[in-house]
Amino acid sequence: MLLARAIHFDESDQNVFHNPARTGEWAISGGFEFSNWAEADLVGKSRQAFANGWLGVETFGRVTFVAVTQIEPAEYDALVERLTRHFVDVYGAPSPEVARPVAEEELSQMAALCADHAPNTILTVMRTLTEAGVREQYRFIEPGEAGLEMFAIHATPEE
Repeated sequence: MLLARAIHFDESDQNVFHNPARTGEWAISGGFEFSNWAEADLVGKSRQAFANGWLGVETFGRVTFVAVTQIEPAEYDALVERLTRHFVDVYGAPSPEVARPVAEEELSQMAALCADHAPNTILTVMRTLTEAGVREQYRFIEPGEAGLEMFAIHATPEE
């Protein structure tokens, strides 16, 4: 099974998110966090998290880029448990039994998003707030297309 891990090309996530995700942690869309948001909530670092932040499932911080990679069944099961606890502790789900199917669905959606892509494919998310709620769009950058020049500016020393 494939899922996505947080990656960083530079330190920008440290500056644009209130709570940046840790490099290498498993990540999901995390759009559920914004389900009750309105335009007034979209300011500063919160706006950045809304606009294009994936949710790390270990720190529950945000990250701009994730990469598709293989996940072992035991790791996946641990993520279900971690996300289940998060729904109970942070979002007030009445019990783990009620929260677990929601956690499983969130992880299943991310696995489905990753399933048709080769390992090391880079994913980005773009969210907009519509009258119908939060709309997410995804961009996939295949490994052969993901040259460093897409993410960095290179300087050459003067000769």
